[in-house]
Amino acid sequence: MYQRIYIPVDDSATSALALAEACKLAKEVGAAVRLVHVVDLAQFGWGGAEFLDAAELQGAIKQAGEQVLAACHAKVVAQGLAAESHILESWGDRIASVIVEDANSWGADLMVMGTHGLGGLLHLLMGSVAEGVLKQADVPVLLVRNPGDD
Repeated sequence: MYQRIYIPVDDSATSALALAEACKLAKEVGAAVRLVHVVDLAQFGWGGAEFLDAAELQGAIKQAGEQVLAACHAKVVAQGLAAESHILESWGDRIASVIVEDANSWGADLMVMGTHGLGGLLHLLMGSVAEGVLKQADVPVLLVRNPGDD
């Protein structure tokens, strides 16, 4: 059974549902848990900004990501589980690739994450991190949808 459950999180209700499912499973099988949150810093890395400090903005984004990760970590601990948590930085890479690479490095044997179930034009324009993870992952991926997203 699964021994290393990898959980990418954000601050959405869908991510919270996925985290709850992952915690149930981890408790049931006694698995180790790794929480990650990806911050994309490249969009604010250009140097010609006269009206804002890019480094300060990147720091604020990273700090917000750390707060999301801390809140998720607290939920895991409240369930009686131990977990490690890490901020991952993306510098223009596809976020799905950053997630899959880190999951492989950690030795995950299951990934659990939320999916927003976007369809049509919105999906075409935005793509899907969950879909990218699903296509690239070498381990099973449990996707959790939020019925409220319909």
